[in-house]
Amino acid sequence: METIILFAPLVGALLCGFGWKFIGEKAAQWTATSMLFLSAILSWVVFLTFDASAHVNGSYTVNLLRWIESGTLSTDWAIKMDRLTAIMLIVITTVSALVHLYSFGYMAHDENFKEGESYRPRFFAYLSFFTFAMLMLVTADNLVQMFFGWEGVGVASYLLIGFYYKKPTANAAAIKAFVVNRVGDFGFALGIFALYLVTDSIKFDDIFAAIPDLQDHTITFMWREWNTLNLIAFLLFIGAMGKSAQLFLHTWLPDAMEGPTPVSALIHAATMVTAGVFLVCRMSPLMEYAPTATSFIVFLGATTAFFAATVGLVQNDIKRVIAYSTCSQLGYMFVAAGLGVYSVAMFHLLTHAFFKAMLFLGAGSVIHAMHHEQDMRNYGGLRHKIPKTFWMMMIGTLAITGVGIPLLYVGFPVGFAGFVSKDAIIESAYAGTNGGYAFWMLVVAALMTSFYSWRLMFLTFYGTPRGDAHTHDHAHESPTIMLVPLYVLALGAIFSGMVWYGSFFSSNDKVGKFFGVPYAEASEHSGEGDHSAADDHAAEEGDHTKAHYNLVGAPGEGAIHNSPDNHVLNDAHEVPVWVKLAPFFAMLAGLGLAYQMYIRRPDWPAKLAAQQAPLYQFLLNKWYFDEIYNFIFIKPALALGRLLWKRGDTDTIDGGINGIAMGIIPFFTRLAGRAQSGYIFSYVFAMVLGIAVLLTWMTLFGGAN
Repeated sequence: METIILFAPLVGALLCGFGWKFIGEKAAQWTATSMLFLSAILSWVVFLTFDASAHVNGSYTVNLLRWIESGTLSTDWAIKMDRLTAIMLIVITTVSALVHLYSFGYMAHDENFKEGESYRPRFFAYLSFFTFAMLMLVTADNLVQMFFGWEGVGVASYLLIGFYYKKPTANAAAIKAFVVNRVGDFGFALGIFALYLVTDSIKFDDIFAAIPDLQDHTITFMWREWNTLNLIAFLLFIGAMGKSAQLFLHTWLPDAMEGPTPVSALIHAATMVTAGVFLVCRMSPLMEYAPTATSFIVFLGATTAFFAATVGLVQNDIKRVIAYSTCSQLGYMFVAAGLGVYSVAMFHLLTHAFFKAMLFLGAGSVIHAMHHEQDMRNYGGLRHKIPKTFWMMMIGTLAITGVGIPLLYVGFPVGFAGFVSKDAIIESAYAGTNGGYAFWMLVVAALMTSFYSWRLMFLTFYGTPRGDAHTHDHAHESPTIMLVPLYVLALGAIFSGMVWYGSFFSSNDKVGKFFGVPYAEASEHSGEGDHSAADDHAAEEGDHTKAHYNLVGAPGEGAIHNSPDNHVLNDAHEVPVWVKLAPFFAMLAGLGLAYQMYIRRPDWPAKLAAQQAPLYQFLLNKWYFDEIYNFIFIKPALALGRLLWKRGDTDTIDGGINGIAMGIIPFFTRLAGRAQSGYIFSYVFAMVLGIAVLLTWMTLFGGAN
């Protein structure tokens, strides 16, 4: 079954990409889509039936073939199946299958291609190939296999982002994504090299078993000594920064919106950009013993969440707003992973996949209705024109902004998916940092997330129509084949948080059982005499507040690992009530401000932008990261290229060859030509002269021998 899940998308990609001329375009598209649905159905079977306790260390391996043999390096291509893999399987295959189905409607008529031009089979083949590469990444049981999948995803994303190859902006965006990701991948590769150097293996099981012995180990890198585990964790995280668009390596993500909207939903909502989060969680046995690196992960994740939210406040392209939202939400996931609550990071990864994919596909439905107009300033009043899309976007907005009933616990919190999983991260951030920088950044980011999400809704669906009147008059609801994926994703956006709350966050014993990690009851809750309102609320959340549990497995025993002194998940349930309420009131504040500015007083945004022009331009230009990188990296690289071209290629190489061919050789040719006079006495004179020289040489030097 696992083999079918992995290879069905590849078979679909090959049949669709190379066989469409024989079976027809429509049949090729349905073949690729059917293979994805087969993979998705089997993934859900695996996820729902997987029992970690039935396997040693909560996992099992399916060997496919011997792969690389070189010295002590022995690598199989194998499928590692544990709870982490099972989670990623349903995320990847479900979203991909629905995106395939959605693309039948969205890509039916594309004005970027001529009538009769066969672009659809190529598009579906790229989607399926991307899915295969992503599945190869998450099923890897060693770092080399993961790296191959990692790079395969990069190639597929390059092809999909630049799918509109006739548009210079699409080509530029594809190249930018490819280059920026290569920067991160270089760090990832160095981390793999370092792990092989110190453990003599790239298999996860061997690496994890060696981790405890490396806690005090040092390694020389860049002319100084480093703690080995901290250095390796940092290098691996650089790879994660590139794929998951964290601050400094984030610049490719918004530009990637140049690809078709289904690409945005597949790559930038649920799959490729979560690969970095998956990497950190997969390497949790290493991360737990690298406190400096994980502190950096928490800091950068919180900063990214804040940064992306600020930029999202002023974006006008509907897809770019959602893209920066993705960047911000990934920051939340990294905060959780850096704090050591890997189950919570995966929880938000799962719920985010549903509502963010739905938001992107919903945005695509709006763009489809408005004849590919993407500027929200030209929308307005669309809820009556496209009511089904409106309600799907409303559900996605309620999920991402974190709408729910705070402090109500009926075996699980009651609210949309984002309310449950995002609040879990914020509470963990308070517990893990004692209410420090990360906590406040995430709360502020939650407020801004609410503002720009409701701003999108109000600008798009409320008010009076703006922009081209003809476009508004002909706006229409999307076909059913585009709406069905939205309906399915809406179920996840509403219910996934409540359904899986217990398995991902409720208590360490349930988390341990779900992820296959050994757990044991800890000592009685300290501070029992200090009774507070938080304790009253915590007492309603279940017996785990009376009997605390800790994850006690050794590195590699289970899908995730916690060090003995990691109590963040337990502590997250005991935060003060105001901490639990903070994200809810931040959501209300963002909603109220957006309502005031875009419904009651729509003249305010322009006035505020004029009053705060420097700040507005700073945010509109995305903190000037592109301009800074252009000054530091791009212009010097172009100048070096011009120097090598003008002085190196043109003057030195071409000039040298031309000088020899057109100057030196003709000169000696003319000299030789003069010697060829055609008169016999000239040749006799040359012979006599040669004999005289030879006799002179022999007379002077011949006797010395």
